[in-house]
Amino acid sequence: MLDDSRLVVAGLTPFTTIDFPGRLAAVVFCQGCPWRCTYCHNAHLQPARTHAPRRWSELCNWLSSRRGLLDGVVFSGGEPLLQRGLARALTDVRQLGFAVGLHTAGIYPERLAAVLPRLDWVGLDIKGPFEDYHQITRAGGADAARASLSLVLKSGIDHELRCTVDTDLLDADALSRLARKLAELGATRLVLQACRREGQAASVPTALVNAAAQHLPQVERRPA
Repeated sequence: MLDDSRLVVAGLTPFTTIDFPGRLAAVVFCQGCPWRCTYCHNAHLQPARTHAPRRWSELCNWLSSRRGLLDGVVFSGGEPLLQRGLARALTDVRQLGFAVGLHTAGIYPERLAAVLPRLDWVGLDIKGPFEDYHQITRAGGADAARASLSLVLKSGIDHELRCTVDTDLLDADALSRLARKLAELGATRLVLQACRREGQAASVPTALVNAAAQHLPQVERRPA
């Protein structure tokens, strides 16, 4: 089992029906992310730290008690691939009999390549057109995201490509450019997530959905 010190777990959602499509799951939130997207819903998980509020061994004990009640476990963040112990944690979860999912922004394509064989599903966040990444993430990362997208598409693994739509950053032209590039790379489906502002409900404008739908056969919108 993974050494507790090698995975900084910031929190746990014990039950979800929406974070791992088709499965009843728990979500393990990993601390730390090198990007600083202005709309980040989990901004408190951005700073890296070494102290974990939850010990991995305790979480595994809890997961053992959930066998037969949950179908899967999804690792989210933050950016889970930042954690040096992620690969071992994925193996621990699989050995407990759960399906394994990963939410990632594709920041570390080499690390993603290493763990893909241990995954059943990937939720890959596409921040926007690759040429606009620096403005959105305030740290660049377009080349890494593009490489990660290629890995996921070529792997054949079940996945979801999604983009959080902050209308201060993404307009119809940006969504059209993004969808066109995704289609060129072989993607067929994109989920547009509304940007949540101060806890208020929101929806992606129809004009933006239509702009993306000009290039991809499946474009869905998801409320905040």
